Amino acid sequence: MTKHLMAILIFLAVSFILITQSLFIVPETKQVIVLRFGDPVRQHPTPGLKTKVPFIENLKVFDRRVLEVDPPSEELILADQKRLVVDTFARYKIVDMLTFYKTLQTESQAVTRLHNLINSSVRSTLGNSTLNDILTEKRSDVMNKIKEEVNGSVQRFGLSIVDVRIGRTDFPDQISQSIYARMRSERDREAKEFRAQGNELAKEIRSKADKESIILISEAEKEAQILRGEGDKDAIAIYAKAYNKDPKFYAFHRSLEAYKDSLSSDDTMFVLSPDTEFFNFFEKTLKGQ
Repeated sequence: MTKHLMAILIFLAVSFILITQSLFIVPETKQVIVLRFGDPVRQHPTPGLKTKVPFIENLKVFDRRVLEVDPPSEELILADQKRLVVDTFARYKIVDMLTFYKTLQTESQAVTRLHNLINSSVRSTLGNSTLNDILTEKRSDVMNKIKEEVNGSVQRFGLSIVDVRIGRTDFPDQISQSIYARMRSERDREAKEFRAQGNELAKEIRSKADKESIILISEAEKEAQILRGEGDKDAIAIYAKAYNKDPKFYAFHRSLEAYKDSLSSDDTMFVLSPDTEFFNFFEKTLKGQ
């Protein structure tokens, strides 16, 4: 390899390094400040191919998109003395990256500062609001007031607050437990009332059913007695009619029925006088009558 070729290769390598160090691309989602020895000299807020002085100038890149910050939950007292734990979140943009770089420099610093500012504004604004304001259509007015107050505080950092929202509101644990206990007690009381009303209604239904049952049974027994009486009446009439047709045969039949009923058991024993009327047909039978 000759010295001439070596010089060409070295020139090409140096040129390549200089070109790569001189050119850079700003993406759509980013914005860039060019620093020279730590001091900002140019800003590139729009995307595209840009240039810088190699080895002397370097870049500080910031996001152009809407960023989100989620401060820690804050326990506060409302104007109506209600205690709440409020969880808020906000969205912001870097609108002046030079001011942002001079005041905060990094997004992590911005997040820390925004946490303090948002929570401070939430405390002061909600401290003058009631629980009804947060739970009704007035909530949007409260949020706009917080947004305007925080925006006024972050303009000096080159930031703009796009939106502030209350993500969640809860009662503190102690209050929540007492509320749940009161709700449970109220539900227990209502359950006891419903049970008492149910028992009372059940007693009324049972009493009515027992009354109707007694009435039905009484009416049925009455009707049965009437039918039984009518049957006995008809039976007596039939017996009377049969007796009148042949009184002797009827008397004989009745005596046989009496004998059958009385002597149905093997161990039956009668101690009677032989001339008693009960043995009237026995005596006649023995005499051949």
